[in-house]
Amino acid sequence: MKESIKSLAKQYAADIIQTRRHLHAHPELSFNEHNTARFVADQLKAIGIQPQEGVADTGLVAIIEGRNPGQRVVALRADMDALPIHEANDVSYKSTVDGVMHACGHDAHTASLLGVARILNVLRDQFDGTVKLVFQPGEEKAPGGASLMIKEGVLENPAPVSMIGQHVAPNIPVGKVGFREGMYMASTDEIYMTVRGKGGHAAMPDNLIDPVLIASHIIVALQQIISRNRPPASPSVLSFGRFVADGVTNVIPNEVTIQGTFRCMNEEWRVEGQKRMKKLAEGMAEAMGGTCEFTIVHGYPFLKNHPELTRRTRAQAVDYMGASNVVDLDLWMAGEDFAFYSQVVDSCFYRLGTRNEARGIVSGVHTPTFDIDEAALETGAGLMSWLAVQELGAV
Repeated sequence: MKESIKSLAKQYAADIIQTRRHLHAHPELSFNEHNTARFVADQLKAIGIQPQEGVADTGLVAIIEGRNPGQRVVALRADMDALPIHEANDVSYKSTVDGVMHACGHDAHTASLLGVARILNVLRDQFDGTVKLVFQPGEEKAPGGASLMIKEGVLENPAPVSMIGQHVAPNIPVGKVGFREGMYMASTDEIYMTVRGKGGHAAMPDNLIDPVLIASHIIVALQQIISRNRPPASPSVLSFGRFVADGVTNVIPNEVTIQGTFRCMNEEWRVEGQKRMKKLAEGMAEAMGGTCEFTIVHGYPFLKNHPELTRRTRAQAVDYMGASNVVDLDLWMAGEDFAFYSQVVDSCFYRLGTRNEARGIVSGVHTPTFDIDEAALETGAGLMSWLAVQELGAV
């Protein structure tokens, strides 16, 4: 089976690359993946797979039944949305949509899963069980397409015993993959604050309630919640990326707006930290004569890789690729809505190396120059096919 999968992955590699390039050239933003969904559906239908379309509006689900389809079900996931970034790469498959780009590799994820569909469809009489292919919209935007697909029953009828996803990794050389058991990626919450006071002439601060000063104290004080209240063994990050005080050199504004992000890997601390931040910000503003409107937009939960499942998939990756091509991952404080699946079903989310320094393919995700070494696509489709088949046979 392994050699058959490797052979088919190599046979379909050029097609998978062309699929990725088409998707890369025609990106669509979160929850607007209408053309992408139609393209994916057409690709599946062309090989005889009839997908369920319109799940969470622009998502799709496809089923590949092997022998004894009810014996065991495994789900595989790819996300399809792009980012509002103007591409700076000079390549033949450069984005044709101004200000929209596949800067996070979701084109590679989707192309790889379509490759999996082709491989497993050929081999369906050689494995027992059912593979569920999940093509998901809106990973980059709250509330996350994963949460919506779960609500619409993607983990039911048939219900998978496990779910596997992969994500490109520009920090890992092409030809390698990475795994981590347990906690892997952080929860992601957005913080919005409006600090109000009484503006006026900067030369007469005694007549003002300075919201710039209040807001500055709040930002510094909030960091103490992370350093003094969080459990020491629980990773947590609080960062502020936007601070707008729309005055001038001699004018203090009436209000300041602030935006930031709170990330952690402990759901109990997540709730407690939010409460403490809100109380501190509002109380400090009041003590200094102003007010603070503190809003938290709840994002994704933390992503946890099921230990047993991850150990199995890592071992199978070693079998497929060799021990030297499978690496261990560190904690990563970025967020991923695959976390929603991991909170419901045994899940494994691993990284697919796409870096090639010799070719200058080194840019990080969410940047205008992000690209991948497309040799990763043969690995992405082949390995995921192998992991699915092996997981179907797990006991």
